[in-house]
Amino acid sequence: MTITILLFIAGLIILILGADLLVRGSSHIASALGVSPLVIGLTIVAIGTASPEIAVSIQSAANGQGDLTLGNVLGSNIFNILFILGVTSIVAPIVIAEQLIRKDAPILLGASLLTLALVFDGNLGAIDGLILLLLLVVYIVFALKQSRTESREVQKEYAEEYAKTEIRTIKSAFTNILLILAGLGLLVLGSNWLVDSAVQIAKALGVSELVVGLTIVAIGTSLPEVATSVIAALKGESDIAVGNAVGSNIFNLLGVLGLGAVVSPDGISVVERVLQFDLPVMVFVALVTLPIFYIDSRISRIEGGLLLSYYVLYLIFITLRAAESSALPALQLFVVFFAPTTFLALVVVAIQSLRAKQQGKFLQ
Repeated sequence: MTITILLFIAGLIILILGADLLVRGSSHIASALGVSPLVIGLTIVAIGTASPEIAVSIQSAANGQGDLTLGNVLGSNIFNILFILGVTSIVAPIVIAEQLIRKDAPILLGASLLTLALVFDGNLGAIDGLILLLLLVVYIVFALKQSRTESREVQKEYAEEYAKTEIRTIKSAFTNILLILAGLGLLVLGSNWLVDSAVQIAKALGVSELVVGLTIVAIGTSLPEVATSVIAALKGESDIAVGNAVGSNIFNLLGVLGLGAVVSPDGISVVERVLQFDLPVMVFVALVTLPIFYIDSRISRIEGGLLLSYYVLYLIFITLRAAESSALPALQLFVVFFAPTTFLALVVVAIQSLRAKQQGKFLQ
């Protein structure tokens, strides 16, 4: 078991290192070609930070371990919003850009609902995967077009983070290509080790691969997003912090899950408990961003604490479910009461905030 855990940790470290090399090489080449920092942040960096999820999902799907693929995507999406945005906003309250409120958050909710609809029959097949991938292409084109109309403040934030001058020389181009190749190689190696060890850990603990995917694999592969978001928040670059979490979730559903479904020999099967709980939780997580984003166009420390409390409850629930604990029904009742009640409270506050903004505009 010790060797398996060490293999898991080593695979995770190699995955994160590979993602970093991939992002650095790709960003430098894009910068040398004159691509704007905003576009680099919205596409190359977003895809790069999601590359651990991509590598793990493709590897597990190709091996016929669909539970691990599904668990990785669902767990990462729940973790990205509840934990990353929760912790990030506790560190420093986050200001939400207008585009995230009006476009990206609704797109995330739409992608989550679509995923729920596609897997409602208990399987995510190759055709479903192709639909998701096609929508990913549409989303990327949409994001690139929207980047041209972004405010100067948002463009400045991305320029400060990604506008690194790259000298066009054969040596620099060769170095960056090597970084990309090395990053891809490490992603393949790391995903192999991580998937193999995750399966062994599941067997040793007597839990399903789905549980391991929803927890340790999802958290581990989301570490690049944690680092990016927290550092961006500390620098006051709130658009990058929130955009990274929301963008990664959209990419996970459309890209990672889409690729996994296409690569999987028989598609990704979805067990009943995922349809009854984990998928609805993911949809709820996407839904709860709307009122929170609308309230004063920011995520306060109190709202961040609420998001974090949701995630703690979710972890407790799936742990008790895996252990088949007798305390599970009591927790279910609490969750059924707590989640809708707090959500309705957020909706009421959001409506009041929206009315106050409209009255303010009218008075002006």
